[in-house]
Amino acid sequence: MNLTIIFIGLFLSVVIGGLVVSYLKATNKSQFIKLALAFSGGFLLAIIFQHLLPDLYSDGMGKIGIFILLGFLVQLILEYFSGGIEHGHVHVHKGQSLPWVLFISLSVHSIIEGIPLGNQFSGIQSQHSDAHGSLFWGIIFHQIPVAIALMTLLVNTKLSQFQSWLVLLLFAAMTPLGVFLGFGISPEQIGIDIHVILAVVVGMFLHISTTIIFETSENHKFNLLKLISILIGCSLAMLMY
Repeated sequence: MNLTIIFIGLFLSVVIGGLVVSYLKATNKSQFIKLALAFSGGFLLAIIFQHLLPDLYSDGMGKIGIFILLGFLVQLILEYFSGGIEHGHVHVHKGQSLPWVLFISLSVHSIIEGIPLGNQFSGIQSQHSDAHGSLFWGIIFHQIPVAIALMTLLVNTKLSQFQSWLVLLLFAAMTPLGVFLGFGISPEQIGIDIHVILAVVVGMFLHISTTIIFETSENHKFNLLKLISILIGCSLAMLMY
């Protein structure tokens, strides 16, 4: 997988989410979106244990768990400002102003998760391309329902449809921007071990995936279709690479 495909895939995943809202009139409350979130939660959780954690621990870096925990806490802080839109939560009030704090928080999240992908193409972590291939697909599957939630919010603000799309396209550029940063600036250049950023991303994904899975329950019971979606997501991730 080359860098151009990475950029196009990441950008289009957000565009697809916007199209689903604008032209199929789906929202983050629809059954399909809930199932897509459940699938992405299962997929993310599986790639964490199947690919990303083994990648981190195989290189023997000490105290890697601290940085995974740090990523978990960073995501917790980001979701305080984003309102949990990373896992499909969006509180829509017709005619509201665009909550820029939410947008900035979501953008920071997207930039951070793109950096390890860029590190791979800088030649630093090419020996772990299987883990980063699963990371790429994890981001893709997660970005689509996130984009649907964001576009659902945007179309209910004071923004016109054109302005809503401009904001969404700006968000679509955030993860590719993270890839670009990871490609152009190696962690060693700023005095950080290469595994630290990936560990932070793993911690962030761990928070998101577990939250998605736990929140797919209704009255503390799993809906059968959602349970199946989670299992399909887990199975697909385990079969990759």
